[in-house]
Amino acid sequence: MCGIAGIMRFDGQPADPALLRPMLDALAHRGPDGEGVVAQGPAALGHRRLAIIDPSGGRQPLLNEDGTLGAVVNGEIYNYRALQDELRALGHRFRSACDSEVVLHAYEQWGSDCLKRLRGMFAFAIWDRIERTWFVARDRMGVKPLYYFDKDGRFGFGSRPGAVNVLLNGGTLDIDSEALRMYLELGYIPAPLSFHRDIRKLPAGHYLTVDGRGARCVRYWDYRPIKPDGSLDARPEGELVEELDALVQSAVKVRLMSDVPLGAFLSGGVDSALVAAAMKGAGVARPRTFTIGFNEKAFDEGSAAAAAAGRLGLDHVHETLDVNSLLELLPTYIQEYDEPFADSSAFPTMAVARLARRHVTVALSGDGADELFGGYHYYPLIERLSRVLGWRRGAKHAAARLFSALPGHRTKLLAGALESRDNVALFHFLRSVSKDYKPLLIDDDSRASADSESLFSQFACSFAMDLSAAETAMRLDAGLTLPDLFLQKVDVATMAFSLEARCPMTDYRLVEWSMRLPMRYKLRNGESKYLLKKVLRKYLPAEAVYRPKMGFGVPLAEWLRGPLRDWARELVHDDTLMSRLPLDKLQVREMLRQQADGKRESHPLVWSLLMLLCFMQAHGVRRALPVIAYREVA
Repeated sequence: MCGIAGIMRFDGQPADPALLRPMLDALAHRGPDGEGVVAQGPAALGHRRLAIIDPSGGRQPLLNEDGTLGAVVNGEIYNYRALQDELRALGHRFRSACDSEVVLHAYEQWGSDCLKRLRGMFAFAIWDRIERTWFVARDRMGVKPLYYFDKDGRFGFGSRPGAVNVLLNGGTLDIDSEALRMYLELGYIPAPLSFHRDIRKLPAGHYLTVDGRGARCVRYWDYRPIKPDGSLDARPEGELVEELDALVQSAVKVRLMSDVPLGAFLSGGVDSALVAAAMKGAGVARPRTFTIGFNEKAFDEGSAAAAAAGRLGLDHVHETLDVNSLLELLPTYIQEYDEPFADSSAFPTMAVARLARRHVTVALSGDGADELFGGYHYYPLIERLSRVLGWRRGAKHAAARLFSALPGHRTKLLAGALESRDNVALFHFLRSVSKDYKPLLIDDDSRASADSESLFSQFACSFAMDLSAAETAMRLDAGLTLPDLFLQKVDVATMAFSLEARCPMTDYRLVEWSMRLPMRYKLRNGESKYLLKKVLRKYLPAEAVYRPKMGFGVPLAEWLRGPLRDWARELVHDDTLMSRLPLDKLQVREMLRQQADGKRESHPLVWSLLMLLCFMQAHGVRRALPVIAYREVA
């Protein structure tokens, strides 16, 4: 696990390796165990290392035998030993026992087709000194991030946008107006957008080729055309349970490779418990697991996790916190999320990462199972709502007016969903954090820019045409929400404490199998993750498997009425900050006042706006868009 960076000049002049210094400094937490820089003509490569495999070797940047190729790699290649053997038989010589070196030789042997052979989580870049080209790639599901720019005769990339931005605009940034709109609507920024106007996010399952003509982006893996396989319905359910169990076991087993201490996160839910059970099945006698519990029962899964740990025979570490104590992580949250990020579950994720890092360097998580096997509450809801798509227009309008008249953020979303044209539009309304941001905008250019529904529709173009509403939602979540919201949350939260997180449920073989699985094995009679729970029943009793799902939440409304009240008020009354956004500051202040006074329900847009202002305060934002003048009142 590492942080990577690189630069290239298109004018043929030699690259200055000193330019990599501030980029690597911005990635220090991602790689506290070492640093390296190599310059070759117009290009330079930089690397920060968190030593996991071959701690005494494996230093980067890596060079091939004749020095014509150089590479920097972030992540882990789980099948590297088999690839090493194959490449050695083809004449390649390895200088280390590190998995990252396999990437360099695989590219040398197979070119871009090497990506089809890699099983892992990765973001890497390879410089070809002879051809003067870059090859830059991100793993299939987007577990590891990669950002880049292509501007003014220069190309650069890095593991985080903050590392890339130090090369642009004197370290300040100009906001991308479309990304701002996406953030206010979704609470995160989907690829290829970045909040930085001149920086793009490489989408999951894509690679870049870069030469003097610029950067070109290519998709190399795509689960979207895989259709549900009706033949699976003809097989006994018990066979599918065993097949899914074997896939999970395989995904976990390959992720146990490590030369440093390894453990797993454990909540009271299905996914992390199944990962821990698979660790035991793979031969780990007493897997070490970690849970954050809370004194407040409404947020606590500590007792359920402890019960699961006892039944599975785990070496369990449990820390109980007051929910308000999570606020001590706010400065780290603001600094490490170097794009605006509104998912408040990052706080407990950072807390459990901090706990785990006291004991291990690698932790497995259950992320990805909800999207693949139907775990979210809105999947059954979207299936029910899809039945009204065929209603007459008048009936839908009447129902929408009824919901619009009711109080509450979710009822407004339901009203919008009833006006939807198709399954993608339904998902758009139910997955959006907020539609209420639009009246806050005071800039016509931002109001006219593309919204998330068009992004979702474009992404869904490759779906099989006979998908149900819930299947459509799951595939959209797997391709957009998972990499750019949840996996980013885990990556940043863990790397803030120099902890590597591995996500077995994102294994591409498991993903492809889940796409073939008919919907009745995911949702059945209102029950989510039907088949996955059947697998877990092999290891835990029914009361542990079928307990109600809990989120990893925090009491935002209480925070904003209590310990964060003055802090939030100071933020929204900072005219310097507010003037950099095309938002009506009076409406923003009124929204916060009503929530702080308890006069309106908790609204996610308020927290999104506060996190946006915190980001701007911490990261040197210069401007957003032209702001239309308005009349100030007392």
